[in-house]
Formats: sequence, C-alpha cells, structure tokens
Amino acid sequence: MIRTLLVANRGEIASRIFRTCRIMGIRTVAVYATPDATLPFVREADVAVALGGSSATESYLVIDKILDAARRSGADAIHPGFGFLSENASFARAVIDAGLTWVGPTPANITAMGSKVEAKMLAAAAGVPVLASSVVEGDDPAGWAAAATSVGYPVLVKASSGGGGRGMRLVTSASLLADAVTGARREALASFGDATVFIERYLPAPRHIEFQVFGDTHGNVIHLGERECSLQRRHQKIVEEAPSPVLGDEMREEMAGAAVGLARAIGYVGAGTVEYLYDDSNGVPEFFFLEMNTRLQVEHPVTECLTGADLVQWQIDVANGLALPLAQEQVERRGHAIEVRLYAEDPANGFLPTFGHLHTYEIGRSDPGLRYEHGVESGSDVTTFFDPMLAKVIAHAPSRLAAASRLADALSAMAIHGVTVNRDYLVAVLSDADFLAGSTTTAFVDAHPALFSATVSDAEELAHVAAYVVASSRSRHSSNLWSFAPTGWRNVPSQRHEIHLRSGERSVRVDYEWPTAQPDLVHLTIDGVDHSVRIVRHERAVNADDLTMDVDGLTRSVRVSSGGDVVWANSSGGQSAWSVEPRFTPPATGASAGGPIAPVPGRVVAVHVVEGQTVTVGDALVTMEAMKMEHRIEANADGVVIELRCAAGDQVDAHQVLVVLG
Repeated sequence: MIRTLLVANRGEIASRIFRTCRIMGIRTVAVYATPDATLPFVREADVAVALGGSSATESYLVIDKILDAARRSGADAIHPGFGFLSENASFARAVIDAGLTWVGPTPANITAMGSKVEAKMLAAAAGVPVLASSVVEGDDPAGWAAAATSVGYPVLVKASSGGGGRGMRLVTSASLLADAVTGARREALASFGDATVFIERYLPAPRHIEFQVFGDTHGNVIHLGERECSLQRRHQKIVEEAPSPVLGDEMREEMAGAAVGLARAIGYVGAGTVEYLYDDSNGVPEFFFLEMNTRLQVEHPVTECLTGADLVQWQIDVANGLALPLAQEQVERRGHAIEVRLYAEDPANGFLPTFGHLHTYEIGRSDPGLRYEHGVESGSDVTTFFDPMLAKVIAHAPSRLAAASRLADALSAMAIHGVTVNRDYLVAVLSDADFLAGSTTTAFVDAHPALFSATVSDAEELAHVAAYVVASSRSRHSSNLWSFAPTGWRNVPSQRHEIHLRSGERSVRVDYEWPTAQPDLVHLTIDGVDHSVRIVRHERAVNADDLTMDVDGLTRSVRVSSGGDVVWANSSGGQSAWSVEPRFTPPATGASAGGPIAPVPGRVVAVHVVEGQTVTVGDALVTMEAMKMEHRIEANADGVVIELRCAAGDQVDAHQVLVVLG
C-alpha cells in the first residue's frame, strides 16, 4: 500500500493531490523548480525537494531528478498530475523499474494513446467515428500539400503527441500550409519532444465533449458521464461544465458506450478521458474521436461535484490494486457544475500571458457549492517559465443557471491585484445570454468580441473612484507632518483639489473637497458631474482599506489596496485598477529605435527575416516562446529591415526591440 507519495508536478494540481493524501493518511513529497520555491504547494507537502533549474526542461521534465527526489525523500509512489511527464510512457516505465508504484495508466495504455495518429486508428478499430486525416511525412512541401488536399481545406495541423493547443495550426488555404507545418513541428518538438504532426479535417464550430472513464486491474471499466469543454482560446479550455447542455439521453449513452468500448479494447487502468468533437450544424448530430488523455484532467472537479467521487482517491486505490468502488449502474450525477480556469493573461490583448507580483489574491465567497483550486496566494510571483493558469474556480448548483450565477458572483468577489487576469472576461462569459442559452461551440470566443472589453458598471466605477479618493487620505494620516489634514485639504480653500485617474483606456477627471467640519463627507465632481459621498465606516490597515460608503444615496462596501503607483478597488460588482496620471508632461528622454517589440519575456525560437529585406504589414518577423506558447511577432508597418536585435535561442525581456524597421 502507498505510504509516501511524490507528486511530480507543481501548483494547484500538486495541492489538490496533497489534500486527498492528507485525508487518506499518506505522507506527501513535493518537488519544485527554483522559481516555484515560495509557492503554496511546496510548504503544503510533508517534504519538499528542490530540483533546481528555472524551466520545465531543467526540472519537472527531468526523469532522473524526479526519481532521485523519490529516493532521497523515501517516497514509494509517484503521481504525475497533468501535463509535464503525466503522459510519458518512458517515465511510467522508469518509475515502475525503480520499484515504485506508478499512480496512473499502464505504460502500454499511455503508448497506445500517446500518438494521436495511432490512437485514431485504435479508435476506428473499436468502432468509434473518426475525422478524415493524413500524417505529414518528410520535408517536401509538395507532399504536405497533397496530404492536405486529400483531407480537404480548411484543415488543422496538429501535433501527434501532447495537447493543450500546442503544435496546432488552422490552415484555410494551400499558401499557408508550409508555414503552419513548420511552426507546428517546431512547437511540438519543443513541448513534447516529438515533431510528428498530422493534418485533420477542420470543423468550424463543433462542441468539445469528453467522457470520464475509469478502469481497474480487475477488468472493470466504467464512465462517470460527460463534460463539455467547448469554450476555448488558442485551442485551450477556459470553461468546462457538466452535464453538456446539448446532449440527450440517447446520444449520451452512445458516446459513453464508445468511450468505454475504447478503454476496454486497450485494457485501460486508472483515470482517463475520451474526447470528442460533436457537430450538429447540419441538423444531424455527429461525434468524432479527438483524442484520449491518459491522465487526470484539469477539469476533473466538475465530475467530482456531480458524482461525489474523489477521483484522486480512486487513482490511488486502483494503484494499490483495489477494485473500483462503484459499478456503472451505481454512478449517479446530481445538479450542474461549471469550472473556469483563472489565467494570468489579458483577454483584450489577444489573451497574451501576463506576469508580475501578486500583491493581493483573496477569495470573497466561501459559500456551499463553491470550490477553489489555487496555485498561488498573496505575495506570489507569476513568472514566464510555466503555464499561466493560477487557479480553478468551480460552482455546483441544482441547475445550470444557478451554477453560472453562483460562479460569476464568486469570481466578482475575488480580489486579484498586481497581475492582469482573465477574471472579468470569465464573469462576462458566464453572464452572456448566448452562454446561458447553451450556445457554447468552439467558435464562441471569436463570435463574442464585445466580451473582451468587459468592465464594471458606471455605478461601481463611481464607487471605486470615490474609494480611491477616500483611501488616498492614508498617506496624509501616516505623515508626521500632515497627519492632521485629510488629502486635498487647503488652508486657503479657493480651489478644489483635482486629479486625473486612469484605468486601462478609461480616463477621468476628479475634483473634490473634504469639508473640515464634516470629515466623513466628500464632495466629488467626476467628469463634470457632482456626487456626494459619506463615509459610513473607514477602517485603516497597513495594506488595505475596507470602506463602507454612501454614494448618492446607495450604500456599498469597497475594498481598496495599493501597490506601487496603482490602487485597486473591489466591490460586489467587480474590480478596477486606477493610477494617477502625471500633472505635467515628462521631459523628452530622446527617441529610441523603433520597431516590433517582445510582448513578454521569453525565448526567440526563430527569426524569419534578414537585414535589408522588404516587409509589409503582417509579415512574420520573429517567433517567440513564453509560458509554453509560441507568439508570432509581425511587422507593424511596411518597410525594410534595418537591424536585427535578436537571434534564435536568445532570451529577451518584455518590450525589448527585436527588429528595427525603416
């Protein structure tokens, strides 16, 4: 029986596995890369072992380091979590060969489903419908074109190993194919160590529906129902739910039966997910095998909420040789569950990953039916070395509408300061009429661009600006010289105090006065409109103010915290960040060389131009890799390449000029 479990992973999934281990009385071991040394999962384990290195290739992907950590810590079993080595058959074999218990599918299971090309053939042999596809072989673009033509445009170029949207390119015409294959191969090799790609028929707006399957060493295989994961950006999931709002009982049973049949055909052991594309655009529902993930899924809490099962405990029990605790007819699902992935990214800027110091990270709701899977905390640093997912937030309720409302409210109540995240975008999605109607295809994100600019309401913004003004008095109260005077106080009250605040693209002018005879009253004029603000309660703290204010007759609570030159305000209606614009234009610092810049810190993987080359708007100049994704840097104007300031393999900083155009 497993007594000490090493989790060969990081962040929220490591914390999640440790939680079950504590319940089961199992000792835990964490391993960590250098940038992760202060993250919560490291101290949540009974023992933590430093792997060294900053990147995944120097730490979490080094099999010898993981096995050495197990030996040094006395671990007798290894759980791989998801990502990294979780679907690496060589790692599974190495763990078993070292005399340790592997908590996962057998190496043969992983090998069978590890190549999407071979997995499709196995699925077809098991009677599961598959999409037309063709393997990309050799280095001859003419051969690639022939393969794509046989499938029919538009097509997807996909990595045979791995997933998560990496090594995947949409190709709508033959002229785009060569660049897509080259880029997909490069990204696949960097992410999974396998450059094999294939071409598959592209469905423009399907649904992504997957079935959770589970097998044991006694020959039992069951399913625990489906999850719909159609809302994606860059082919990566951001919202998952169960049950699917579109499946009827007959189709659900057909898809589930196919998933269980495939698992039985390969003698599957442990947790796995059979993923499908579901298309009913022609009025006739169809489903096609996409892939099988031989691991625990990021979205497994959705299934746990509906069934009451602890899937991590099931994994450990199966690894210990026990039979599944339920037969198929005993599986029951209740209510509806929705999960969102909280990413450090900017939806309004193409979902570009963000990074920095998390000044504040706090939940605002802890009601029944809410579940949080955190990988960070207040004070954590979000780096560019790993995936930008910070946490998962899950809501479970009797109905889909209730789950969506509960989840949107929980997200709105979170205080996340210091790093731009996709929280407000997720709230907008959960509140959108099309989402609530169940119109959730993989085209949803692109079809709803208005959600990218989701902001707090005018009333909430007013409260946040008022809170900013009130909280700014903190500097006066902490001053030995001016502690008697509130912010904006003047000994000759001929002029009101004026500041200009900015939040993203929004800029406001604020005039205010704080009558000395009424220290709990502030008169505000915002963009020419007068408002009256009365402070009901003002509790000062070192890092935050909790304010209850009556603004134009409406009382609300606002939490304010500051970091650097930015102040964040949170209320029940969401969060906004404000900074004071300088009163005077700063002196010119001299023109710097212009040209496309690095949007985030990262590594240059390819330079596509040479000095002296003529380029036009949109031409690819440089490809960067950051946070496990490639980013294409394009020409922002017609011109000639005057100077290259980077080369393949270079590490570059954010905002560094990469190419000078003239």
